[in-house]
Amino acid sequence: MKPAPFTYRRARSLAEAADLLAACPDAKILAGGQSLVPMLNMRLARPETLVDIGSLAALDYVDVVDGHLEVGAAARQAAVAAHPLVRARLPVLAAAIGRIGHSQIRNRGTVCGSIAHHDPSAELPALALALDARILTYGVRGTAVHEAAAFFTGTFDTALAPDEIVTAVQFPLPEPGTGWAFEEVARRSGDFALVGGTALLRAAADGTVERVRIALFGVASTPVRLPAVEELVTGAALREDVLAAAERLTARTLDPTADSHASADYRREVAAHLVRTVLADAFARTPAGSPTDA
Repeated sequence: MKPAPFTYRRARSLAEAADLLAACPDAKILAGGQSLVPMLNMRLARPETLVDIGSLAALDYVDVVDGHLEVGAAARQAAVAAHPLVRARLPVLAAAIGRIGHSQIRNRGTVCGSIAHHDPSAELPALALALDARILTYGVRGTAVHEAAAFFTGTFDTALAPDEIVTAVQFPLPEPGTGWAFEEVARRSGDFALVGGTALLRAAADGTVERVRIALFGVASTPVRLPAVEELVTGAALREDVLAAAERLTARTLDPTADSHASADYRREVAAHLVRTVLADAFARTPAGSPTDA
């Protein structure tokens, strides 16, 4: 398989990249290329120009900014997962990255690239939604900030304008004591997830849930939050009956997509079980301990 002809331009600065993008509306930004290049080879994407920002050192960073863990657009997934700030302050991000493809992909792919590409089966858009992340962009018209809840609009589609470049993503840092979990089901290691889910949970000293956020991926054209399930478990102790009720409510309210890889019923059943699992695992990582049957 070979891509259709295109012009390759390596940007020497972010400003130059923005100028190139504005000059060619059909251009695509290339960072790690782990999603874009296969689409080029299969001719699912046919841009006239590729603008490479992968070598811009100013975009290759991980830092804490205003209570957020900020990841630059050129930061590779493997490097982000191994970064001390991520390990100490946002381990769920490292866990999510660890589920992405194989090591070769994570060594080249970027965190921001995965979010900008927005495959509905991808891990990082769902985590961005669960954490209320902010996507920072730049273009010839200036800078902009997109909230994750409004950024993902459909399969491989986002609110990103054709002349905007994602420069960084900001993940809010959870409060100390927040438990987390990230799980997915795939046919084999390295495959795209059939269904996946993440949860972040803060518990009171008496073991009741103070705050919780749940997001699923692989079940729709965008990541999905579960506000009804979050409301159900908030204020409750995560006993067996509450976890079972959360599982049932997920199955009743979720309307998954079907494709050649899995039926809607299969995705519904697996997603409901994953919600139960990530809630229990997230609670187990809080100071309050683990769920009981009492």
